[in-house]
Amino acid sequence: MGGRATFFIIFTIIWAHAEAWRYILNGRIKGGNLGAPRPNIVTKEPRNFTRWFTQKLDHFDVGNTNTWQQRYFVNDDYIDQTKRNVAFLQIGGEGEASDIWMTNGAWVDDGKKFNAILFQLEHRFYGKSHPTEDLSVDNLKYLTSQQALADLAVFVDAMNEEYNLSPMVKWIAFGGSYPGSLAAWARLKYPHLIHGSVSSSGPLLAIPDFQDYYQVVANDLRTVDENCYSAVKSGTAQVEDLLQHKVGQRTLTSLFNLCDPLEESIDNDNDIANFYTNLAGNFAGIAQYNKDNRLSTKGTLLGNITLDTFCAIMTETTQTREITRLAAVNALMLNATNQTCMDFKYSKMIAEMSNVSWEASASEGGRQWTFQTCNEFGFYQTSNKKPQIFGDKFPLSFSIQQCIDLFGSKFNESYLNYATDRTNTLYGALDIEVSNVVFVHGSVDPWHALGIIWTDEQNAPAIYIKGTAHCANMYPASDDDLPQLKAARVQISQLIESWLDL
Repeated sequence: MGGRATFFIIFTIIWAHAEAWRYILNGRIKGGNLGAPRPNIVTKEPRNFTRWFTQKLDHFDVGNTNTWQQRYFVNDDYIDQTKRNVAFLQIGGEGEASDIWMTNGAWVDDGKKFNAILFQLEHRFYGKSHPTEDLSVDNLKYLTSQQALADLAVFVDAMNEEYNLSPMVKWIAFGGSYPGSLAAWARLKYPHLIHGSVSSSGPLLAIPDFQDYYQVVANDLRTVDENCYSAVKSGTAQVEDLLQHKVGQRTLTSLFNLCDPLEESIDNDNDIANFYTNLAGNFAGIAQYNKDNRLSTKGTLLGNITLDTFCAIMTETTQTREITRLAAVNALMLNATNQTCMDFKYSKMIAEMSNVSWEASASEGGRQWTFQTCNEFGFYQTSNKKPQIFGDKFPLSFSIQQCIDLFGSKFNESYLNYATDRTNTLYGALDIEVSNVVFVHGSVDPWHALGIIWTDEQNAPAIYIKGTAHCANMYPASDDDLPQLKAARVQISQLIESWLDL
């Protein structure tokens, strides 16, 4: 892959078809799409878990009878054929669903333990689940969390009949990141269908300006090494100094291997913001997934990069200037993600993200998730909050401008404030009142700042795992797992057992 246009969000997405890590997406880390877990089951023959379900396009317009084909996966190897009374549902997120999850992961271990039939439902508008002919704004109006939750409800009701499940069947929902939010909201909105939910790393608070994101990243660096944090901050300040004159701008073009001359963009605030989000995103992406257990990056250069790797570079005194160390980190990430140069041009990003075809690279999830953030969630990771370890060049206005340029003038700051307030009203944000839900977060994961990390209600406990990253509890167990991660998986399993009351 050559240098690609910087994308819109950082929730760090693993594109399943290429296993490439295209994670810089408009100053936000994209996090609903889990990387595939490392397999703990080796099958001699490939299995076909794929099925298709006829789904309504609009659940809230009775007069709209349009339907489409939604992809799902099913594994009935573990079900108690005499009872057929336990069903597990893994909720898909903002990327292509993977059938590797049908035989791997903590939920599969619990599925075996509790004799569950396993389902995974791909989220509308992602992967192979295409409700409309393209991704135009008129069609994207059908891409909302409300429609996705209704998809789940209709699906559960239909599967009860299709797979001849017991009238007393209990469904347990699982989700990580955005699907972690959906898992909690599914229990909130459809408690007669969803008996319990494991909500992992789910951001429940919709917020336009997610200033705390980079505060957590900064704290992560300080936890590894205070000198590392200081070096990153100093390196970023040196970038700012070089931006002030032509020679410095040319130096930055060379030092960070930019695809286009930075000096030609010095008066373009959006280009400069993209450049800074690339630098910040190097650290944010690694912090969010630090030392997790994904197959997606296992055995690759990217899979071997941790915050310790970065901090070893940033504290290497043979490189006297911190900016040189910052450039070394950037070079490592370009190499690990198969990019020949850093592409920071705003116009290229907008052009790529404006392509509404299902054949476009933006359809892998970037355009769709961007729309959801502009229309429901915000989640924009900005440089507004001190300490500004990564500078102050990507404020909230940068993200809002992209909403406007991609989807129209309607998606301005006022609209975003209204949209996020509406989302919090619909679901309760951090004041959500549910039972039979466990909220799981890792301290290293910046997204825990928008989730529930303290237990206020015993029927909806929180598990806050010190030292772990995004969705770590969902991946298969490893001998290298921290003791507190191992304990969290045991606790989750015990909670599921109590909900099922078998």
